[in-house]
Amino acid sequence: MATTTAAQKRAEAKAEYDAFLAACPSRQLLDRISDKWVALILAALGSGPDCAGEPRPMRYSELSRLLAGVSQKMLTQTLRSLERDGLISRTVVPTVPVTVSYELTELGLSLHQMMSGLKTWAETHMDDVFANRATHDTGTA
Repeated sequence: MATTTAAQKRAEAKAEYDAFLAACPSRQLLDRISDKWVALILAALGSGPDCAGEPRPMRYSELSRLLAGVSQKMLTQTLRSLERDGLISRTVVPTVPVTVSYELTELGLSLHQMMSGLKTWAETHMDDVFANRATHDTGTA
């Protein structure tokens, strides 16, 4: 009987991921990263407050101001889950008061590119969506 290494076991499990299956862990990850706050946090950390720059660390208060409408509880929960998944890192500097900043990891940067594209697509096509909604709602389609 052949022995399977840990790397081989991981490769076999990875080949079996299928988000269409209810029990697949990739479905949970897909659910998390499809959240609007995740998309906006990744976009902010990946390109700064003007969404046109380079990735950079941001403080909690800066993210909170930038993401209009996010509650303190939701921002905190989302940042914690992103840190747990390895998409962002949290750095604490022992100053008075304590300075905490968040930054994309390499894994987070790879996801940022796609999420930034979704944000841009939504902003670019919003007028089309409004027109389609109006047409649908009046029943003239």
